[in-house]
Amino acid sequence: MKSFKYAIALTGSIATGKSSVAKIFKEFGFNIIDADKIAHDILDIEHSKISKMFGKSVVLDGKVDRKALGQIVFNNISKRKELERLLHPLIYDTIEKEAIKLDALKKPYLVDIPLFFETNRYPIEKSLVVYIPKNIELKRLQNRDNISKDEALLRIDMQISIEKKSQDATYIIDNSGTLLELKQECYRTKNKIEKDFI
Repeated sequence: MKSFKYAIALTGSIATGKSSVAKIFKEFGFNIIDADKIAHDILDIEHSKISKMFGKSVVLDGKVDRKALGQIVFNNISKRKELERLLHPLIYDTIEKEAIKLDALKKPYLVDIPLFFETNRYPIEKSLVVYIPKNIELKRLQNRDNISKDEALLRIDMQISIEKKSQDATYIIDNSGTLLELKQECYRTKNKIEKDFI
């Protein structure tokens, strides 16, 4: 059976509010596959390999210190690629197994993949991009992670721009307003999705 038939990739850029959108869609009764959660679980399973690759300082009590690891990979492209080579195939396999189970239900579901466009790895035809303008994204990221403007810009610029992602999206949810406005955007998009999958 072809996997991802009923899947929609939920994506955006860093700090655009993908988790908030996933939470709202969960309340609507949608199933969600969370690539980040799967990645965190796999990081801990593979902690001994991570320790060999990046040093013992990134592993504490059998768990990967994601902040310490992030500091290494955000500032070093070759280290980031090394980590991706280890993790991405393992993450993909886990997501695909979950997707096969959800496809059997014959209902649309979301696969929350932050780097959906960047990795170009998943054969998912439809995508939902959570959009906010870059200036708001910058402020939200600085506040969320308590980092400098330069560090926030570096992280944002590592990804494909939110404008480009929006051009390639099947559905767009604008998250530059209030929580109530976000819920209304999600409801409007949910109705579109349900019509498309009838």
